[in-house]
Amino acid sequence: MMDDDQSQPLVVNHSPDKTPESPRRPLKIAKFSQEDENKTMGQNPSTIQRYLVAVEYIGTRYSGAQQQSPKFRTVAGVLESAFHKFIGQPVSIFFSSRTDTGVHALSNVCHVDVERISKRKPGEVLPPHEPSVVKKAVNHFLQKYEGDIMITDVRCVAADFHARYKAQERTYFYRLLSGPESLSTFEKGRAWHVEEELDLPAMQEACKVLVGHHDFSSFRASGCQAKSPIRNLDELNVIEVSPSPYFPSAKERETHNSLSCSSTQNKAEWSIGEDSRGFGMMRRHRSFVVTARARSFLYHQVRLLVGAIKSVGTGDLMVSDVERILEAKTVTANGPMAPAQGLYLAHVKYDLP
Repeated sequence: MMDDDQSQPLVVNHSPDKTPESPRRPLKIAKFSQEDENKTMGQNPSTIQRYLVAVEYIGTRYSGAQQQSPKFRTVAGVLESAFHKFIGQPVSIFFSSRTDTGVHALSNVCHVDVERISKRKPGEVLPPHEPSVVKKAVNHFLQKYEGDIMITDVRCVAADFHARYKAQERTYFYRLLSGPESLSTFEKGRAWHVEEELDLPAMQEACKVLVGHHDFSSFRASGCQAKSPIRNLDELNVIEVSPSPYFPSAKERETHNSLSCSSTQNKAEWSIGEDSRGFGMMRRHRSFVVTARARSFLYHQVRLLVGAIKSVGTGDLMVSDVERILEAKTVTANGPMAPAQGLYLAHVKYDLP
C-alpha cells in the first residue's frame, strides 16, 4: 500500500514488492481531480444515500486500492463490481487511503453514494437500504473474489462526508519476522522476512528520533504530491510480539503457559519448547511490529521509516545515522524502503456521531 494516504500519485504497479526497493524509481502518475470524486453519475442528489464503508483485505493480489485501468485488479474495482451486482447500477468508490500493491488493510475506509431504484418497477426510487443490509449483501458478492476482501462495517453519513478529507488520524502496522530459516507458507506476502537478528532496544531508540513534528523530506518518495513535507508523527514505536499464527508447543500445552503480545516478554518466552521440537516442526521467527500513527503521511513515508529502523536493528545504521538522515531533508540520504507486503493499514479515525 502505499503508506501514503493523502499525497500519493496513482501508481500502476503490476506485482507486489518482494524485496526492499529504492524510493527513487520512476513512477507512472495518473491525473486525478476533485471533480472526478464529485460526480454522481447522473443520480438525483436528493435521493442518494452516502455510506461510509470499512473494509479489510489481503493486498497481495491487488494493484492497490484506488481504481486504475480496468485491466488491473484493484480494491475499489472489486467493491464497485460487488455494489453494482447488489443495486443494479454503477457506483464510484473513494478511499480514505490509497494503499499500494501488496499492502494489506485491517480497516481501510471508503464512501459510496447509492440511489436505491426498484428492480420490479424501473424508475421508482425506494428508501435507502439499512447499513446492515448493505454489509451482508455486498459481502455475499465479495465472497466470489477469492475470499481476500470483506466489508467489516457500514454507516450512513451526510452527503458531504468525505472518507479521505474527514479522516482525523491513520494508524499503520508493519510486521517484521527475524530469523535465518525460510518463511512459513502461511507468512509469505504478509511480513518482511529479515534473516539477521534485530536489536530491539536500538530500534526503539531510532523511533524516538523520528517521532514528533519534523520535515520528513528524507522519508518522502519521489512523485509525492504533498505541498509540504512537514508532518506530525504522533506515534512511532516497535515491540516484539508473539509469533503469528501462534500454536502452542508440547511444553506450553503441558504447562498451560498462555502468551500475550506484550513488549515486556522476551525472546526466551517465544521460544519455549523449540529445542525439543520434533521432525517437521519449524523454528519460530522472532516477530516485531512497528506502529506509526499520524493525521496523514507522505508518499511511502511509513515504508521509508521502517527501512531505516530495520537497518538500525541489523546494525547497518546507528541511531546517530537516523538523525543525520532526518536532518539531510532529502530522500537521497536515505536507504531502501521496506517492501510493501509487511505493511497494514490498521485504523482510520473519524469524529462520528
